[in-house]
Amino acid sequence: MDAAVTPDPTVLDAPALIVAMGARARVAAGLLARTPTPAKAAALAAAGAAIRDDAEAILAANTRDLARAEAAGLSGAMLDRLRLDAARLAGIADAVAAVGGLADPVGQTIDETRRPNGLVLSRVRVPIGVIGIVYESRPNVTADAAALCVMSGNAAILRGGTEAVDSNRALHAAFARGLASAGLPVDAVQLVPTQDRDAVGAMLGAEGVLDLVVPRGGKGLVARVQAEARVPVLAHLDGINHVYVDGSADPTMARAIVLDAKMRRTGICGAMETLLIDRAYPDPAGLIRALASAGCAVRADAEALGVAPDVATPASDADWDTEYLGAIASVAIVAGVDRALAHIAAHGSHHTDAIVAADEAVARRFLAEVDSAIVLWNASTQFADGGEFGLGAEIGIATGRLHARGPVALEGLTTYKWVGLGTGQVRG
Repeated sequence: MDAAVTPDPTVLDAPALIVAMGARARVAAGLLARTPTPAKAAALAAAGAAIRDDAEAILAANTRDLARAEAAGLSGAMLDRLRLDAARLAGIADAVAAVGGLADPVGQTIDETRRPNGLVLSRVRVPIGVIGIVYESRPNVTADAAALCVMSGNAAILRGGTEAVDSNRALHAAFARGLASAGLPVDAVQLVPTQDRDAVGAMLGAEGVLDLVVPRGGKGLVARVQAEARVPVLAHLDGINHVYVDGSADPTMARAIVLDAKMRRTGICGAMETLLIDRAYPDPAGLIRALASAGCAVRADAEALGVAPDVATPASDADWDTEYLGAIASVAIVAGVDRALAHIAAHGSHHTDAIVAADEAVARRFLAEVDSAIVLWNASTQFADGGEFGLGAEIGIATGRLHARGPVALEGLTTYKWVGLGTGQVRG
């Protein structure tokens, strides 16, 4: 199907632009909601193939974005999020196609009950409708969000960051071509054609046009969305993630988990930012020195500084509340799990926290009492990822308490309706 003519982004009436895009998205969402699972899967396979076919153009676009970003002085973490190479792009294409192989939540019966009068009531999953996604840096979000929305029967309006504008446009063009080749409406996934900040404001105020807004980016973006939105928001906040190494932890395991949690990829939201070491742990200096040897700058409290003064610097109060997204970690030595729990409650962001312990009772207590979307026992925080959870791609990791929490994938992009099956019942 042909897309409607895109408004000229140089003549911006942001509210009118979003209303027009939303109207087209609403029509597409109605079609998607009725599209059978095999047709959605075929469209995503075609979109993945189109991304692979356009690899040269997409990587060239990304090179232009990177050049501008480097000239603008973006941080190493932001550049890493922005950068595509052949392997990463192949992974994006594969992820798009893989979403089509996941269980389709639309139409699933959540539960069913029979009332005493014989009326059968069930809750059935349905798409949310039209979803706006506002994001920064990561061009993979363009493809991931598009695939998840299509498979869950939702239309998407995407507004990516200026730093990734060429990459996003190239990825979106390939994705749209794949949808069209499979007979699905290209208006199911639209990319806002301007980087004017007024377009974001128009999306946030588009009550009745958008059914949900998902921000994915830094604290400033999320704060703006939460402050201005007149549309429901599914928030992804910063990842101030902790690893607590209990006194019972196996030292070899602890070292491996700590290094992976911090250093595998320092710029992702699942990276460890604070290491808490039990005072009873036999070798706290070994963990601190391992981080330093791996190239991590260590900012330590007084006790941790005392055991490794040559490789650490004093932590400030602000360090405990900082998402570094780089090769920096704050480290504290604490008096057991009670103090670890208190520290996480005071400074965590409810994203992902992990314990390394051989003592099951301590570990179970940690899992029960840490109020985060993801809690892990004897595993790296870098597993905070929809793909690693078997969900395919993710639209973000929700850190709130309503609707969806943790990696948000297909189920998180649905709501439900009640369906009643009667045999003539009346309520007299």
